[in-house]
Amino acid sequence: MTPAPAGRRHFPEILALNAESVHFLSPLSAQQLEHLHAHAIYHRVVIDSQCVVAFLLALGPGAPYDSVNYRWFAARYANFLYVDRIVVSQAARGKGLASLLYEDLFHMARVHGFAQVVCEFDIDPPNPVSETLHRRFGFTQVGTQLVAAGSKLVSLQSAPVWAPHAD
Repeated sequence: MTPAPAGRRHFPEILALNAESVHFLSPLSAQQLEHLHAHAIYHRVVIDSQCVVAFLLALGPGAPYDSVNYRWFAARYANFLYVDRIVVSQAARGKGLASLLYEDLFHMARVHGFAQVVCEFDIDPPNPVSETLHRRFGFTQVGTQLVAAGSKLVSLQSAPVWAPHAD
């Protein structure tokens, strides 16, 4: 399987995958997805048996996005790719699809001269699967903040694009 560009035809499946993992993500409406897709630097899907089983959506600097986490990074970094969300279907977990998407994202980031990839994941309540994935790709914590009206604490993470995790 190879990541492929996401298109509007994939939106219903992307929205369903997001809803399946919404306890780790922010909710996503069709209108919000349309906006994010229009401003994404990287939006790819993994398809298995003609179904979207994973996706990754990332934005660069200057995107018109009001996410508190995106704004945190935009205030501190000039040359970054912000992973807004990466989702793998429950049925496809454990098959290396998140790593496949991250390898592709980091390759694209190197080709286009980005300095770092940034993201966040929940630490309260914890998301140990996401934490393990991000450590494998060289991410380290650069901050924390409360989100979702104070109901979640996220770890703000950054990884240098040149990190020895892919290629």
